[in-house]
Amino acid sequence: MDNKDTVCLLQECDAGTKMAVDSINETLDKIQNDKLRTILTDSKEEHLKLGDEIHTLLTKHGGMYKEPGTIAKGMSWIKTNIMLGLNESDETAASLITDGCDMGIKSLQKYLNEYENADHVSKGICKKLISIEEKLSKDLREYL
Repeated sequence: MDNKDTVCLLQECDAGTKMAVDSINETLDKIQNDKLRTILTDSKEEHLKLGDEIHTLLTKHGGMYKEPGTIAKGMSWIKTNIMLGLNESDETAASLITDGCDMGIKSLQKYLNEYENADHVSKGICKKLISIEEKLSKDLREYL
């Protein structure tokens, strides 16, 4: 077990939960379908709860919180606002969030492999976040 790998993995998960919450927040006010709004709101709450767990673990391991990358966050904001500006529909919002889930899953799996010496608890948190992203992506399919 390597504390550096543990902290790095937790920091990437922290940034991932924040990115997910930001992305969901950017689309929520554009959603027309109540069931879709509930799916997104529930997922946002799951991300926030997991983010709290991550913060506790980061503090325990002496790590700092991590914000999403400025470029990634900016590109996401631009894409979301342009796409929804051109076509403000539940389908567009579901597509944007699904794309974000797919990118998040890919990134998290990469970090899970990269920080192979992280402790089991942190790896479990990362796998849980991947699972949340996979579930959200699956739940959004009917709105694509």
